[in-house]
Amino acid sequence: MSRLTLRIVIILAALSIAGITATQIYWVRKAFDLKENQFNRDVTAALTNVATKILEITKTPTAANNPVTQLTTNYFVVLVNGPIDNNLLEFLLLTEFEKRNIKADFEYGIYDCMEQCMQGGNHISPKNTASLVNFTELPAWKNDGYYFGVQFPMVEATLISQMGIWGFSSVVMLIVIFFFVYTLFVILKQRRLSEIQKDFINNMTHEFKTPLATIAISTSVLKDPAIIHTPERLLNYATIIDNENNRLKQQVERVLQMARLDTEEVGLKQEVCDLHELIREASQNNLVASKATIELVLEASPSIILADKLHLTNVIFNLLDNAIKYNKHQPTIQISTSYTHGNLILRIEDNGIGIKSEDQKKIFHRFYRVPTGNLHDVKGFGLGLSYVKLIVEAHKGKITLTSEPDKGSCFSIALPGQKI
Repeated sequence: MSRLTLRIVIILAALSIAGITATQIYWVRKAFDLKENQFNRDVTAALTNVATKILEITKTPTAANNPVTQLTTNYFVVLVNGPIDNNLLEFLLLTEFEKRNIKADFEYGIYDCMEQCMQGGNHISPKNTASLVNFTELPAWKNDGYYFGVQFPMVEATLISQMGIWGFSSVVMLIVIFFFVYTLFVILKQRRLSEIQKDFINNMTHEFKTPLATIAISTSVLKDPAIIHTPERLLNYATIIDNENNRLKQQVERVLQMARLDTEEVGLKQEVCDLHELIREASQNNLVASKATIELVLEASPSIILADKLHLTNVIFNLLDNAIKYNKHQPTIQISTSYTHGNLILRIEDNGIGIKSEDQKKIFHRFYRVPTGNLHDVKGFGLGLSYVKLIVEAHKGKITLTSEPDKGSCFSIALPGQKI
């Protein structure tokens, strides 16, 4: 699937999910509003019947207007023309609400004209549990006549719990959105892995093709019988073949090594060794010493660590090799050590092209290679720094990077030291 096609699919899928979500929200809201309006009508009808019965019992003239007034979304007041008995009111409220299947918690209070405040009342819930109510918190009403107020403190939660299929469909919708996002993440990840695999194969092809071509040319020259009369040329081409053969062996070993580390834990053959000796050994390698100016500032004391000599030497060599390859100038590398809080600190600082901040988070990922602009001659598999991080962490150490574009890079490795 091409990049453009993938983008179109993602955009259309996102728009579809957004449209379905907006439709779901609209209809859920409409259903809630209908449920709320029905609830308000039922409560108003029930309270009207309560008021009528109270007026009949007290033999008080019926009010000309509707006695029920809704002050807020969950608070109703009912006007009556005389004092109200608390027990009678509670009985009538429970009876009328039960007839209309109103199961929401409610609080009621009776307005005392003498004290000019809400008194009496109770808190009623479907579980038949009663609790004290602070009636002073009930909203005030300007009417000074006799009335009682009924408040539903949890009406929204009650209505939502009664929406049934709408709640279920909303949960299903959330699950669909979650799986859509997860699927999108997997697709993008697979797309990225596919690109990385493609780059890796291209790089590997180039890395193997170049030395093979060099060996082929050198072999054809060696087939010339006349070369026997020029021993210098014979030795030169034989050396080229040997060097290219070693290069191929290193590349194959690196790929096979990372494959082995994928399938099993790093098997370290740890022994007590001197970090400074490993640094000198890596820095004196022919491929490094011939191409860079190296300054050693080895001040750590003690410099003894418990490590796998081969792997740790490869770590240092990999960092030196990168410092040489990613450089527009004559490579100058400073290797320094220090001892801090029981840890040996190894720093490798170069004057190379540096690494942008957005790339610094990815350079330790397998197969990732930093874009190098016009440096098309820099080739590799993107395995070096991944290997470095893996080995450092296997030694219970930590590696960090400080870098700025065109100002070089500094890799710092902290390893547990050993007491002498």
